[in-house]
Amino acid sequence: MSGDAIRLEGIRYQYAGSRSWALDGVDLVVRSGEIVGLVGPNDAGKSTVCLVAAALAPAVAGGRLEGLAWLVDGPTSELPAHEAARRCGVLFQNPLAQLSGTSATVWEEVAFGPRNVGLDRGLIAERVERCLELLRIGHLAPRDPGRLSGGQAQLVAMASVLALEPRALVLDEPTSQLDPEGTRLVGEAIRRVAGETGSGVLIVEHKTALLASIADRVAVLAEGRTVLTGSTLEVLADGSLPELGVDPPAAVRIGRTIGAAGLPPGLADRAMAAITAASA
Repeated sequence: MSGDAIRLEGIRYQYAGSRSWALDGVDLVVRSGEIVGLVGPNDAGKSTVCLVAAALAPAVAGGRLEGLAWLVDGPTSELPAHEAARRCGVLFQNPLAQLSGTSATVWEEVAFGPRNVGLDRGLIAERVERCLELLRIGHLAPRDPGRLSGGQAQLVAMASVLALEPRALVLDEPTSQLDPEGTRLVGEAIRRVAGETGSGVLIVEHKTALLASIADRVAVLAEGRTVLTGSTLEVLADGSLPELGVDPPAAVRIGRTIGAAGLPPGLADRAMAAITAASA
């Protein structure tokens, strides 16, 4: 399992007080430096996968877990909460819910986590500056965290997570509340983070066009089970996606329309390539 940031094998998870399994056969691997997208219909269990992958379930959420959940260097069953938080950063849909609410500036907000774990001032400053630079939000450093756009707030929340230098990241629909520009900014930042820090990234995302532009692989979840996994292009072009409750990217839908119209294959391929490049 060397090189795996996250590994889930035969995962079954049942919430406390429930008689049914929220997850009933999840197999998923996220390697270091890799971005893996997770898609599926509502109530498929995607957020529950995030909780299990980040070692928040059952340790914090309670319930019953079966199978192997591996986070960076070992099984999550053996990790105390503080160690799991050090290994895995988690980002949810609403960035404002993750900001401390106590910081006067973005710089102080990003420093909040490192300060709380007792790092010395020099190392805190170094980490804050590095994270602001990585996400290209240095210009926001003096700003009030409560007066940011949605995309800016999500990037600040991500910088705050990265300041603790996790080796795995779990992102649960981080662009769900963002407009196209905010989505583009966050997507570009995720790609840089994986490439420059080597962190493995698991991202739950309903915007399949975003996954088409940033993910290395994609898995499809349905009724608590992984039913399809593979390369991003392979999975997002799979004809069974609509039946599984997942909308393929617009480029795929348009490409199928072009093909159905009986246009020459070469023309259809060139059109698909142009559409994909335009949406990336």
